[in-house]
Amino acid sequence: MISVLIADDHAFLRTGVAAVLRGSRFEIVAMASNGIEALAAIEAHDPMIAIFDLRMPLMDGLGALQELRRRGDARPVVLLTAELSDQQLIEAIKAGVNGILMKDGAEDKLLTCLDAVYSGKRAIDPDMVERALLLSINGSPRSPLDGLAPKEAKIAALVARGMRNRAIADELGMTEGTVKVYLHNIYEKLGLENRTGLALLIRDQPISGTTIES
Repeated sequence: MISVLIADDHAFLRTGVAAVLRGSRFEIVAMASNGIEALAAIEAHDPMIAIFDLRMPLMDGLGALQELRRRGDARPVVLLTAELSDQQLIEAIKAGVNGILMKDGAEDKLLTCLDAVYSGKRAIDPDMVERALLLSINGSPRSPLDGLAPKEAKIAALVARGMRNRAIADELGMTEGTVKVYLHNIYEKLGLENRTGLALLIRDQPISGTTIES
């Protein structure tokens, strides 16, 4: 049997992966709910293949992959994800990821993916490989947040900290009405509907040079 570790912060997904592998030549020998647990489980159980969910608390799948490679560990790693940004794609390939599997339809492709990485091949969609190649040639696209004016960037950062308009106005020495005008312009520039969307965007693409405190 080929031993496998699955790391995902959702127990339902871990159980689902185990169900797909049941009866195959792949066997789950360890499960983890974050990257830190996954690294410890790898040391304890030495699985032949590791499957990491891209988004996990404490340490995500990309961070776990990078740490493994930093340690000189070259075992096959498959990243499982619902979405993948250009930056994450580039960093994953630079770190030597062996497979990238989108969660949508993963149950039909998982075994084929594991067969490929176990045999020393890469299981990455050709479109992703082409995208990574184009990005490496042309450079990563700028974040849309980089187009914000300094004052807009500061207000956006404060929104991401959970501050309401009145608190932002007090913080920056302006009126609440002015904050609303700035926010309207920010939403227009970024194609967003509300402050929740702005906070989520900043979470995934921090503003250059702006520190967001929790």
